[in-house]
Amino acid sequence: MLQRRTLLGQAGATLTTALLATGHSWAAPSPARAEGLNPSPFGEHPLLQPLRGWSDGQDRLAEGLRVQGRWPRELRGTLYRNGPGLLGRGGLRYRHWFDGDGLVQAWQLGPEALRHTARFVQTRKFSAEQEAGEFLVPAFGTLVPARRPVRGSDDMNTANTSVTVQGGRLYALWEGGSAHELDPQTLRTLGPKTWAPELRGMPFSAHPKREADGTLWNFGTFLGRLALYQIDAQGRLLRSRVLSLPTAAMVHDFVVTQRHLVFLLPPLGLDLEAARAGASMVSAMRWRADEAMRVVVIDKATLELQHTLEAPAGLVFHFGNAWDDGQGTIRLDYVQSDMDEFLSGRFNAVLEGAMAAHGAPSQARFMTLDLRQGRVSIAARSESTEFPQVDPRVVAQRYRYVYAPTQRGLADRWGFNAVQRLDLERGHTEVFDFGPDTVVEEHLLVPKPGSRREGEGWLLGTGFDARRQRSFAAVFDAEALSAGPLATVWLPYWVPLGFHGHFQRSA
Repeated sequence: MLQRRTLLGQAGATLTTALLATGHSWAAPSPARAEGLNPSPFGEHPLLQPLRGWSDGQDRLAEGLRVQGRWPRELRGTLYRNGPGLLGRGGLRYRHWFDGDGLVQAWQLGPEALRHTARFVQTRKFSAEQEAGEFLVPAFGTLVPARRPVRGSDDMNTANTSVTVQGGRLYALWEGGSAHELDPQTLRTLGPKTWAPELRGMPFSAHPKREADGTLWNFGTFLGRLALYQIDAQGRLLRSRVLSLPTAAMVHDFVVTQRHLVFLLPPLGLDLEAARAGASMVSAMRWRADEAMRVVVIDKATLELQHTLEAPAGLVFHFGNAWDDGQGTIRLDYVQSDMDEFLSGRFNAVLEGAMAAHGAPSQARFMTLDLRQGRVSIAARSESTEFPQVDPRVVAQRYRYVYAPTQRGLADRWGFNAVQRLDLERGHTEVFDFGPDTVVEEHLLVPKPGSRREGEGWLLGTGFDARRQRSFAAVFDAEALSAGPLATVWLPYWVPLGFHGHFQRSA
């Protein structure tokens, strides 16, 4: 277990609160900057409307939803999703998509009753700003003069990135601070989760990994350190540890194998002088192109750092899966993003109404780690993709299929409009194209009850139809993806675009 007095002297010390330690004064409002809150109205492009967010901060409920097609009788449960839902207050807007307050959705799905609930996570930040009617604390990509004390990362916690269910409890996740527990039926916020007294306020990432036996692994990074968590299927903390990393880096996701935890550390650091001068966090980041990406391999049995390897510089947000062959070789897949895109303001640009995607797309990579020889090899695919998922039964094991949104027939447009299944054994890709007027979000593989074969199940995900100005959930036979959705559930409104989800089967 961690020793609170030695490791939590900087309570809530995360990449976010590193800015607070630079000496930049957040105590009083600062003059307006180009990175400050945006007073201009949101653009009118039909495809971008869900990025506007719900500026009223109000929850939504819809029942008796319209179904197009036939819903599979065995598919019953709740699709939880999370993402930035509120991006404007008092006539001022955030400039970066990642800044918005968390909006958790519950799609209650089945052949008889269909219901959609969306509620904002009542974090300290959201509650205070909702009462004040204005933004009060700093954000990731927008300069916001602090009008209330910021003592740690949970004072800025947006709970806007992902959700998970562990031991029957639902959590909204944000990588810079505590998970927030929600009522799984009503989505009412129950408060920040403390896994152990000595872990209060520690970062708990938005990408935990669940193995087939229900064990949950997670991490958090802060000031060049890596916090590790192992949680059992009942939601009890089994082990935790803090390690020193070979370099400070932005780490969003990781993978587990039967024996290891694997992290990729891109050469992306924080320019403290820029932060002191008042830059937003994203603008204060610097890409060290002459440095390698570090590959950190940790032994699951001891939680000791076992290997550090080097690979060409690359920015990584999301992984699909990983496995080791028992002979010293690890294989994994991830999506590599364009560094210039991240730092040059793509996510700012879409909030300004710019539809065009600039630079290189995010693309799948397949990495092989030879731990005996200390070698790394990487193979690449060319199509644009993100948010990769695998069959949950094969997490940390050898796998064949990866599912992800992709682009089809879009020469220069932001967002995805198709979903694909990639067969790693045959190199074959099966795709369903929703058309140019749709924005496709993450899709999850839900195994059929009683099935054992990898990929035997349904692919379930969400999207936005710009012609109808409505959001939807679509379900596919995962083994016949190109045939199109078996059923589509339509909302009577659009929902702000989100990031990640979790499907919880009904008992």
